[in-house]
Amino acid sequence: MRKEVIYQLGNTYRDDLRIYGYHFGKGEKSACIVGSMRGNEVQQMYVCSQLVKALKELEGHGGFVPGSEILVIPSVNHFSMNIGKRFWAVDNTDINRMFPGYDQGETTQRIAAGVFDVVQHYSCGIQFTSFYMPGDFIPHVRMMETGFQKPSLANLFGLPYVVIRKPRPVDTTTLNYNWQIWDTNAFSVYTNATDRIDQVSAGQAVASVLRFLTRMGFLRYTSHSGYIATVVREDDLKNVKSDAAGIYRRLVEPGQEVKKGEVLAEVLDPHEGDVVSRILSPERGIIFFAYAQPLVMERAIIFKIIKRLHQ
Repeated sequence: MRKEVIYQLGNTYRDDLRIYGYHFGKGEKSACIVGSMRGNEVQQMYVCSQLVKALKELEGHGGFVPGSEILVIPSVNHFSMNIGKRFWAVDNTDINRMFPGYDQGETTQRIAAGVFDVVQHYSCGIQFTSFYMPGDFIPHVRMMETGFQKPSLANLFGLPYVVIRKPRPVDTTTLNYNWQIWDTNAFSVYTNATDRIDQVSAGQAVASVLRFLTRMGFLRYTSHSGYIATVVREDDLKNVKSDAAGIYRRLVEPGQEVKKGEVLAEVLDPHEGDVVSRILSPERGIIFFAYAQPLVMERAIIFKIIKRLHQ
């Protein structure tokens, strides 16, 4: 293993921001794995730390195929993590909305440019990221439909689902999108948690990446076969919205099968404690995403359901 500072940003009043990369193996730039880019992505950083640990052990036992190099970047935005902020602490901008970056621009543009200059040369890119809404997912691989995506490669992770989505204009400045435009096979991996550590889904994520790297021919590693992934288009997921604001009480979990009319959650009056709304499932299916905050606003998306093909 070789540890290096891949980007350093000077700071007047605090220590410099140093983004560390961990190199394994030697040869062609085969795979790059990026962890937390936002200050609340603790789970994503944790998963990368466990990958560093696993890859270090594999390298010590001759588990790397000659001619392959893997880079792991556990954290990009630990400045914001240190003070409990999701986005860049000074101007509240999102580094993952600044790619490919601009080395003469604003701070987050310069950080993005410095990181992208290093990661753009790898044939495969894996990002552990989080959703724009707070909540829990079924572990899955997500790809943007840029015309360069390869869903067959996403199946190699062995996770239960592969989600393909059409990029919106705001997505064109994400790492995943720019990776694909610059000829990298890019994948976003989602686990069950973001701002807390979920050991079960973290272990599943580590296993899925090692499985992918083995099937791509970069590692010698004996892994379980995992799942035969179901490919889902994001447009086909059924959104369930809250019809009232108040204290949110979730009654179902991601991965749980629900029936039409089943109570998914309750919304309580924040002062009197009475149930003001019961959120019912609009159809039979599997909970893919579940909102996970104690308070909810009216019309907020609180569940995404994978619709069953046969009702």
